Amino acid sequence: MNYSRYINSLSAARKSSPIREMTNLLTQGSPELVFLAGGLPNPNTFPFQSASIKLRDGSNIQLEGKTINDALQYGPTQGYGPLLSQLKEMQQKLHSPPCWADTEVVITSGSQDGLCKAFEMMLNVNDHVIIQEPVYAGTLAIVNPFKPKYIPVQCDANGLIPDLLRQCLETNWKSEDAHSPSSDIPKVLYVNPAGANPTGVSIPLDRRQEIYQIAKDYDLIILEDDPYYFLQFDKKRTPSFLSIDTDGRVVRFDSLSKVLSSGIRLGYVTGPRPLMERILYHMQVSVIHASSMSQVLVSELLKQWGEEGFMGHVDRVQNFYLQQREIMLKAAETHLTGLAEWNVPQGGMFLWIKCLGISDTRPMIMERALKKDVILLPGREFMTDPSQPCPYMRASFSLPTPENIDRGFRNLSELIREEIELTKKN
Repeated sequence: MNYSRYINSLSAARKSSPIREMTNLLTQGSPELVFLAGGLPNPNTFPFQSASIKLRDGSNIQLEGKTINDALQYGPTQGYGPLLSQLKEMQQKLHSPPCWADTEVVITSGSQDGLCKAFEMMLNVNDHVIIQEPVYAGTLAIVNPFKPKYIPVQCDANGLIPDLLRQCLETNWKSEDAHSPSSDIPKVLYVNPAGANPTGVSIPLDRRQEIYQIAKDYDLIILEDDPYYFLQFDKKRTPSFLSIDTDGRVVRFDSLSKVLSSGIRLGYVTGPRPLMERILYHMQVSVIHASSMSQVLVSELLKQWGEEGFMGHVDRVQNFYLQQREIMLKAAETHLTGLAEWNVPQGGMFLWIKCLGISDTRPMIMERALKKDVILLPGREFMTDPSQPCPYMRASFSLPTPENIDRGFRNLSELIREEIELTKKN
Protein backbone atom coordinates (compact mmCIF):
# COMPACT_ATOMS: atom_id res chain seq x y z
CA MET A 1 0.00 0.00 0.00
CA ASN A 2 1.24 3.45 -0.96
CA TYR A 3 -0.39 5.59 1.71
CA SER A 4 0.89 8.88 0.32
CA ARG A 5 -2.05 8.96 -2.12
CA TYR A 6 -4.51 9.13 0.81
CA ILE A 7 -2.80 11.97 2.68
CA ASN A 8 -3.65 15.50 1.58
CA SER A 9 -1.09 18.30 1.47
CA LEU A 10 -2.22 19.81 4.79
CA SER A 11 -1.82 16.55 6.66
CA ALA A 12 1.46 15.76 4.89
CA ALA A 13 2.83 19.09 6.14
CA ARG A 14 2.18 18.23 9.80
CA LYS A 15 5.27 17.40 11.83
CA SER A 16 5.67 15.84 15.21
CA SER A 17 5.53 18.23 18.17
CA PRO A 18 8.85 18.05 20.09
CA ILE A 19 7.07 18.87 23.35
CA ARG A 20 4.62 16.01 22.85
CA GLU A 21 7.45 13.62 21.99
CA MET A 22 9.21 14.58 25.24
CA THR A 23 6.03 13.83 27.18
CA ASN A 24 5.93 10.39 25.56
CA LEU A 25 9.53 9.82 26.68
CA LEU A 26 8.54 10.58 30.27
CA THR A 27 6.37 7.45 30.36
CA GLN A 28 9.32 5.34 29.20
CA GLY A 29 11.92 6.66 31.63
CA SER A 30 13.12 5.02 34.85
CA PRO A 31 11.89 6.21 38.26
CA GLU A 32 15.24 7.95 38.63
CA LEU A 33 14.75 10.12 35.54
CA VAL A 34 15.07 13.87 36.23
CA PHE A 35 12.58 15.38 33.79
CA LEU A 36 13.48 18.96 32.94
CA ALA A 37 12.04 19.03 29.44
CA GLY A 38 8.28 19.48 29.63
CA GLY A 39 5.97 22.14 30.97
CA LEU A 40 3.90 19.77 33.08
CA PRO A 41 2.18 21.53 35.99
CA ASN A 42 3.13 20.30 39.44
CA PRO A 43 0.37 17.96 40.71
CA ASN A 44 0.86 19.28 44.24
CA THR A 45 -0.87 22.45 43.06
CA PHE A 46 -4.01 20.59 41.94
CA PRO A 47 -6.96 20.85 44.36
CA PHE A 48 -8.00 17.23 43.76
CA GLN A 49 -6.49 14.57 46.01
CA SER A 50 -8.50 11.41 45.37
CA ALA A 51 -11.71 10.18 43.78
CA SER A 52 -14.06 7.30 44.46
CA ILE A 53 -16.47 6.10 41.77
CA LYS A 54 -19.31 3.80 42.83
CA LEU A 55 -20.41 1.23 40.27
CA ARG A 56 -23.95 -0.07 39.87
CA ASP A 57 -22.90 -3.46 41.26
CA GLY A 58 -21.98 -1.76 44.54
CA SER A 59 -18.20 -1.94 44.08
CA ASN A 60 -15.93 1.10 43.93
CA ILE A 61 -13.03 2.36 41.88
CA GLN A 62 -10.51 4.35 43.91
CA LEU A 63 -8.24 6.87 42.20
CA GLU A 64 -5.45 7.92 44.50
CA GLY A 65 -1.69 8.22 44.58
CA LYS A 66 -0.19 7.57 41.14
CA THR A 67 -3.54 6.85 39.46
CA ILE A 68 -5.07 10.19 40.47
CA ASN A 69 -1.87 11.97 39.41
CA ASP A 70 -2.02 10.21 36.03
CA ALA A 71 -5.68 11.16 35.73
CA LEU A 72 -4.97 14.85 36.39
CA GLN A 73 -1.79 15.22 34.35
CA TYR A 74 -0.86 15.55 30.68
CA GLY A 75 -0.28 12.19 29.03
CA PRO A 76 0.95 10.70 25.74
CA THR A 77 -1.04 11.77 22.70
CA GLN A 78 -1.60 8.19 21.58
CA GLY A 79 -3.24 7.36 24.89
CA TYR A 80 -2.74 6.37 28.52
CA GLY A 81 -0.35 3.40 28.43
CA PRO A 82 -2.36 0.85 30.46
CA LEU A 83 -5.61 1.62 28.60
CA LEU A 84 -3.86 1.53 25.25
CA SER A 85 -2.53 -1.95 26.07
CA GLN A 86 -6.00 -3.10 27.14
CA LEU A 87 -7.62 -1.82 23.94
CA LYS A 88 -4.94 -3.35 21.74
CA GLU A 89 -5.48 -6.70 23.43
CA MET A 90 -9.24 -6.31 22.92
CA GLN A 91 -8.83 -5.53 19.20
CA GLN A 92 -6.63 -8.58 18.72
CA LYS A 93 -9.12 -10.89 20.45
CA LEU A 94 -12.26 -9.47 18.82
CA HIS A 95 -10.97 -8.90 15.28
CA SER A 96 -7.64 -10.74 14.81
CA PRO A 97 -6.49 -8.21 12.17
CA PRO A 98 -4.39 -9.96 9.50
CA CYS A 99 -2.10 -6.90 9.25
CA TRP A 100 -1.72 -6.45 13.01
CA ALA A 101 2.08 -6.11 12.84
CA ASP A 102 1.67 -2.91 10.79
CA THR A 103 -1.37 -1.65 12.69
CA GLU A 104 -1.62 0.97 15.42
CA VAL A 105 -4.32 2.07 17.89
CA VAL A 106 -4.93 5.69 18.91
CA ILE A 107 -7.30 6.76 21.70
CA THR A 108 -9.45 9.74 20.69
CA SER A 109 -12.00 12.05 22.29
CA GLY A 110 -14.87 9.88 21.12
CA SER A 111 -14.92 7.96 17.84
CA GLN A 112 -16.27 10.97 15.96
CA ASP A 113 -13.12 12.92 16.84
CA GLY A 114 -11.07 10.20 15.17
CA LEU A 115 -13.42 10.07 12.19
CA CYS A 116 -13.21 13.84 11.73
CA LYS A 117 -9.41 13.78 11.81
CA ALA A 118 -9.31 10.91 9.32
CA PHE A 119 -11.47 12.76 6.80
CA GLU A 120 -9.44 15.94 7.34
CA MET A 121 -6.29 13.90 6.68
CA MET A 122 -7.56 12.41 3.43
CA LEU A 123 -9.90 14.82 1.66
CA ASN A 124 -9.26 17.75 -0.61
CA VAL A 125 -11.94 20.23 -1.67
CA ASN A 126 -14.21 18.79 -4.39
CA ASP A 127 -12.97 15.22 -3.93
CA HIS A 128 -15.29 12.36 -4.80
CA VAL A 129 -16.43 10.56 -1.64
CA ILE A 130 -18.26 7.23 -1.63
CA ILE A 131 -20.77 7.08 1.16
CA GLN A 132 -23.61 4.78 2.12
CA GLU A 133 -27.06 6.35 1.97
CA PRO A 134 -28.87 7.02 4.19
CA VAL A 135 -25.86 8.02 6.27
CA TYR A 136 -25.12 9.26 9.78
CA ALA A 137 -25.79 13.01 9.78
CA GLY A 138 -22.63 13.71 11.81
CA THR A 139 -20.52 12.29 8.98
CA LEU A 140 -22.15 14.67 6.51
CA ALA A 141 -21.39 17.56 8.90
CA ILE A 142 -17.70 16.57 8.82
CA VAL A 143 -17.46 16.14 5.06
CA ASN A 144 -19.75 18.90 3.74
CA PRO A 145 -17.23 21.77 4.22
CA PHE A 146 -14.97 20.03 1.68
CA LYS A 147 -17.72 20.57 -0.93
CA PRO A 148 -17.42 16.93 -1.93
CA LYS A 149 -18.80 15.24 -5.00
CA TYR A 150 -20.78 12.60 -3.18
CA ILE A 151 -21.23 9.15 -4.67
CA PRO A 152 -24.12 7.85 -2.56
CA VAL A 153 -24.60 4.08 -2.60
CA GLN A 154 -28.06 2.94 -1.61
CA CYS A 155 -28.68 0.48 1.21
CA ASP A 156 -31.33 -2.22 1.59
CA ALA A 157 -32.28 -4.42 4.54
CA ASN A 158 -28.73 -5.85 4.47
CA GLY A 159 -26.88 -2.55 4.25
CA LEU A 160 -24.76 -1.14 1.44
CA ILE A 161 -25.43 -2.91 -1.88
CA PRO A 162 -22.15 -4.15 -3.44
CA ASP A 163 -23.50 -4.29 -7.02
CA LEU A 164 -24.44 -0.62 -6.85
CA LEU A 165 -21.03 0.25 -5.42
CA ARG A 166 -19.23 -1.49 -8.28
CA GLN A 167 -21.60 0.04 -10.82
CA CYS A 168 -20.92 3.56 -9.49
CA LEU A 169 -17.18 3.03 -9.89
CA GLU A 170 -17.25 1.22 -13.24
CA THR A 171 -19.43 3.92 -14.79
CA ASN A 172 -16.84 6.64 -14.15
CA TRP A 173 -13.41 5.05 -13.71
CA LYS A 174 -11.18 2.11 -14.47
CA SER A 175 -9.40 0.33 -11.65
CA GLU A 176 -6.01 1.43 -12.99
CA ASP A 177 -7.06 5.07 -12.54
CA ALA A 178 -6.20 4.64 -8.86
CA HIS A 179 -2.53 4.69 -9.88
CA SER A 180 -2.79 7.92 -11.87
CA PRO A 181 -2.03 11.12 -9.92
CA SER A 182 -4.18 13.12 -12.36
CA SER A 183 -7.29 10.95 -11.88
CA ASP A 184 -10.19 12.14 -9.72
CA ILE A 185 -11.07 8.57 -8.71
CA PRO A 186 -12.31 8.36 -5.09
CA LYS A 187 -9.85 7.45 -2.35
CA VAL A 188 -12.27 6.65 0.46
CA LEU A 189 -15.39 4.58 1.13
CA TYR A 190 -17.34 5.35 4.32
CA VAL A 191 -19.42 2.57 5.89
CA ASN A 192 -21.37 2.21 9.14
CA PRO A 193 -21.53 -1.60 9.06
CA ALA A 194 -23.42 -2.78 12.17
CA GLY A 195 -26.71 -1.42 13.53
CA ALA A 196 -26.23 1.56 11.24
CA ASN A 197 -27.42 5.04 12.13
CA PRO A 198 -30.19 5.73 11.02
CA THR A 199 -31.42 2.43 9.53
CA GLY A 200 -30.38 -0.16 12.12
CA VAL A 201 -29.22 -2.53 9.36
CA SER A 202 -26.05 -4.64 9.47
CA ILE A 203 -23.96 -5.79 6.53
CA PRO A 204 -23.60 -9.61 6.47
CA LEU A 205 -20.16 -11.17 6.08
CA ASP A 206 -20.52 -12.22 2.43
CA ARG A 207 -21.42 -8.64 1.51
CA ARG A 208 -18.51 -7.27 3.52
CA GLN A 209 -16.16 -9.56 1.65
CA GLU A 210 -17.58 -8.40 -1.68
CA ILE A 211 -17.30 -4.73 -0.66
CA TYR A 212 -13.73 -5.30 0.49
CA GLN A 213 -12.83 -6.85 -2.87
CA ILE A 214 -14.26 -3.83 -4.70
CA ALA A 215 -12.20 -1.54 -2.42
CA LYS A 216 -9.18 -3.65 -3.30
CA ASP A 217 -9.91 -3.45 -7.04
CA TYR A 218 -10.18 0.36 -6.93
CA ASP A 219 -7.58 0.95 -4.20
CA LEU A 220 -10.01 2.54 -1.72
CA ILE A 221 -9.47 3.07 1.99
CA ILE A 222 -12.49 1.81 3.95
CA LEU A 223 -13.45 4.02 6.89
CA GLU A 224 -15.25 1.51 9.13
CA ASP A 225 -17.30 3.60 11.54
CA ASP A 226 -18.64 0.98 13.98
CA PRO A 227 -19.92 2.56 17.23
CA TYR A 228 -22.75 -0.02 17.47
CA TYR A 229 -20.48 -3.05 17.17
CA PHE A 230 -21.39 -4.21 20.69
CA LEU A 231 -25.09 -3.50 20.10
CA GLN A 232 -25.65 -6.15 17.43
CA PHE A 233 -28.73 -8.20 18.30
CA ASP A 234 -27.36 -11.44 16.88
CA LYS A 235 -25.27 -12.97 19.66
CA LYS A 236 -22.64 -13.96 17.09
CA ARG A 237 -21.23 -10.63 15.94
CA THR A 238 -20.49 -10.29 12.23
CA PRO A 239 -16.72 -10.18 11.55
CA SER A 240 -15.56 -6.62 10.98
CA PHE A 241 -13.91 -5.18 7.88
CA LEU A 242 -10.76 -4.93 10.01
CA SER A 243 -10.85 -8.69 10.54
CA ILE A 244 -10.78 -9.38 6.77
CA ASP A 245 -8.29 -6.62 5.89
CA THR A 246 -5.31 -8.37 4.29
CA ASP A 247 -3.93 -5.20 2.65
CA GLY A 248 -3.99 -2.58 5.40
CA ARG A 249 -6.77 -0.56 3.76
CA VAL A 250 -9.22 -0.38 6.69
CA VAL A 251 -9.31 2.40 9.28
CA ARG A 252 -11.68 1.34 12.04
CA PHE A 253 -13.44 3.61 14.54
CA ASP A 254 -14.72 2.19 17.84
CA SER A 255 -16.61 3.92 20.61
CA LEU A 256 -17.08 3.43 24.36
CA SER A 257 -20.00 5.86 24.36
CA LYS A 258 -22.72 3.25 23.78
CA VAL A 259 -21.56 0.70 26.36
CA LEU A 260 -19.80 2.66 29.14
CA SER A 261 -20.67 6.37 28.96
CA SER A 262 -21.15 8.95 26.25
CA GLY A 263 -19.94 11.75 28.50
CA ILE A 264 -16.48 10.29 29.10
CA ARG A 265 -15.78 11.02 25.38
CA LEU A 266 -13.54 8.09 24.59
CA GLY A 267 -13.14 6.24 21.30
CA TYR A 268 -10.25 4.55 19.55
CA VAL A 269 -9.02 4.35 15.98
CA THR A 270 -7.29 1.28 14.59
CA GLY A 271 -5.49 1.34 11.26
CA PRO A 272 -2.26 1.31 9.25
CA ARG A 273 0.64 2.91 11.12
CA PRO A 274 1.41 5.60 8.45
CA LEU A 275 -2.18 6.89 8.63
CA MET A 276 -2.37 6.69 12.43
CA GLU A 277 0.80 8.76 12.58
CA ARG A 278 -0.95 11.58 10.70
CA ILE A 279 -3.92 11.45 13.07
CA LEU A 280 -1.49 11.63 16.00
CA TYR A 281 0.20 14.72 14.55
CA HIS A 282 -3.21 16.36 14.21
CA MET A 283 -4.07 15.52 17.82
CA GLN A 284 -0.76 16.93 19.05
CA VAL A 285 -1.80 20.40 17.86
CA SER A 286 -5.52 20.18 18.70
CA VAL A 287 -6.81 18.18 21.68
CA ILE A 288 -3.24 17.12 22.73
CA HIS A 289 -4.75 13.87 24.02
CA ALA A 290 -8.08 12.43 25.11
CA SER A 291 -9.13 13.19 28.70
CA SER A 292 -6.64 11.66 31.13
CA MET A 293 -9.31 11.34 33.80
CA SER A 294 -11.59 9.38 31.46
CA GLN A 295 -8.76 7.16 30.27
CA VAL A 296 -7.53 6.29 33.76
CA LEU A 297 -11.08 5.65 34.98
CA VAL A 298 -11.86 3.29 32.11
CA SER A 299 -8.52 1.53 32.47
CA GLU A 300 -9.14 0.91 36.18
CA LEU A 301 -12.67 -0.31 35.37
CA LEU A 302 -11.37 -2.79 32.76
CA LYS A 303 -8.67 -3.93 35.19
CA GLN A 304 -11.28 -4.52 37.90
CA TRP A 305 -13.74 -6.26 35.59
CA GLY A 306 -11.36 -8.27 33.44
CA GLU A 307 -12.40 -9.51 30.01
CA GLU A 308 -15.23 -11.62 31.40
CA GLY A 309 -16.68 -8.71 33.38
CA PHE A 310 -16.53 -6.31 30.44
CA MET A 311 -18.17 -8.76 28.03
CA GLY A 312 -20.82 -9.55 30.64
CA HIS A 313 -21.62 -5.85 30.87
CA VAL A 314 -21.74 -5.61 27.07
CA ASP A 315 -24.22 -8.50 26.97
CA ARG A 316 -26.48 -6.73 29.47
CA VAL A 317 -26.38 -3.51 27.45
CA GLN A 318 -27.13 -5.44 24.27
CA ASN A 319 -30.08 -7.21 25.91
CA PHE A 320 -31.48 -3.90 27.16
CA TYR A 321 -31.52 -2.39 23.67
CA LEU A 322 -32.91 -5.60 22.21
CA GLN A 323 -35.85 -5.36 24.65
CA GLN A 324 -36.31 -1.70 23.75
CA ARG A 325 -36.36 -2.64 20.07
CA GLU A 326 -39.06 -5.22 20.66
CA ILE A 327 -41.18 -2.68 22.54
CA MET A 328 -40.87 -0.17 19.69
CA LEU A 329 -41.64 -2.79 17.04
CA LYS A 330 -44.79 -3.75 18.95
CA ALA A 331 -45.84 -0.09 19.19
CA ALA A 332 -45.19 0.37 15.47
CA GLU A 333 -47.26 -2.71 14.65
CA THR A 334 -50.09 -1.49 16.86
CA HIS A 335 -50.22 2.14 15.75
CA LEU A 336 -48.52 2.47 12.34
CA THR A 337 -49.76 -0.55 10.39
CA GLY A 338 -51.13 0.76 7.10
CA LEU A 339 -49.55 4.17 7.66
CA ALA A 340 -45.86 3.30 7.43
CA GLU A 341 -43.29 0.60 6.65
CA TRP A 342 -40.09 -0.39 8.46
CA ASN A 343 -37.42 -3.08 8.64
CA VAL A 344 -36.47 -4.83 11.85
CA PRO A 345 -33.24 -3.21 13.17
CA GLN A 346 -30.38 -5.71 13.45
CA GLY A 347 -28.54 -3.57 15.97
CA GLY A 348 -28.11 -0.06 17.31
CA MET A 349 -30.77 2.26 18.72
CA PHE A 350 -32.98 3.29 15.80
CA LEU A 351 -36.05 2.40 13.78
CA TRP A 352 -36.09 3.77 10.21
CA ILE A 353 -39.68 4.43 9.20
CA LYS A 354 -41.11 5.14 5.75
CA CYS A 355 -44.39 7.03 5.78
CA LEU A 356 -46.95 5.94 3.19
CA GLY A 357 -48.77 8.69 1.33
CA ILE A 358 -46.33 11.40 2.47
CA SER A 359 -43.53 12.45 0.11
CA ASP A 360 -41.57 14.50 2.67
CA THR A 361 -41.64 14.10 6.45
CA ARG A 362 -39.68 17.27 7.21
CA PRO A 363 -42.57 19.79 7.20
CA MET A 364 -44.72 17.39 9.22
CA ILE A 365 -42.03 16.91 11.88
CA MET A 366 -40.54 20.40 12.03
CA GLU A 367 -43.82 22.34 11.84
CA ARG A 368 -46.49 20.12 13.38
CA ALA A 369 -45.02 17.28 15.47
CA LEU A 370 -44.48 19.29 18.67
CA LYS A 371 -48.21 19.99 18.87
CA LYS A 372 -48.72 16.23 19.02
CA ASP A 373 -46.13 15.80 21.78
CA VAL A 374 -43.83 13.62 19.68
CA ILE A 375 -40.61 14.40 17.85
CA LEU A 376 -38.43 12.37 15.47
CA LEU A 377 -35.67 13.19 13.00
CA PRO A 378 -36.78 13.72 9.39
CA GLY A 379 -35.11 11.48 6.83
CA ARG A 380 -33.72 14.40 4.81
CA GLU A 381 -31.04 14.95 7.48
CA PHE A 382 -29.44 11.62 6.56
CA MET A 383 -29.23 12.21 2.81
CA THR A 384 -26.32 13.62 0.82
CA ASP A 385 -28.78 16.02 -0.84
CA PRO A 386 -31.05 17.28 1.96
CA SER A 387 -32.93 19.59 -0.42
CA GLN A 388 -34.82 16.62 -1.88
CA PRO A 389 -38.07 15.39 -0.30
CA CYS A 390 -37.77 12.21 1.77
CA PRO A 391 -40.61 10.02 3.11
CA TYR A 392 -38.48 8.53 5.90
CA MET A 393 -37.94 9.44 9.55
CA ARG A 394 -35.81 8.08 12.39
CA ALA A 395 -37.15 7.04 15.79
CA SER A 396 -34.79 6.21 18.65
CA PHE A 397 -35.68 3.51 21.20
CA SER A 398 -32.66 4.14 23.44
CA LEU A 399 -34.15 6.49 26.02
CA PRO A 400 -37.99 6.46 26.27
CA THR A 401 -39.84 4.16 28.65
CA PRO A 402 -42.14 1.45 27.24
CA GLU A 403 -45.13 3.62 28.16
CA ASN A 404 -43.71 6.64 26.36
CA ILE A 405 -42.80 4.59 23.28
CA ASP A 406 -46.42 3.45 23.01
CA ARG A 407 -47.79 6.93 23.65
CA GLY A 408 -45.34 8.47 21.20
CA PHE A 409 -46.32 6.10 18.41
CA ARG A 410 -50.01 6.64 19.13
CA ASN A 411 -49.43 10.38 18.78
CA LEU A 412 -47.33 9.77 15.67
CA SER A 413 -50.14 7.81 14.03
CA GLU A 414 -52.50 10.74 14.58
CA LEU A 415 -49.91 13.11 13.14
CA ILE A 416 -49.43 10.97 10.02
CA ARG A 417 -53.17 10.67 9.44
CA GLU A 418 -53.60 14.43 9.72
CA GLU A 419 -50.64 14.96 7.36
CA ILE A 420 -52.13 12.61 4.77
CA GLU A 421 -55.42 14.53 4.93
CA LEU A 422 -53.56 17.82 4.61
CA THR A 423 -51.68 16.46 1.60
CA LYS A 424 -54.94 15.45 -0.07
CA LYS A 425 -56.41 18.93 0.42
CA ASN A 426 -53.35 20.57 -1.09
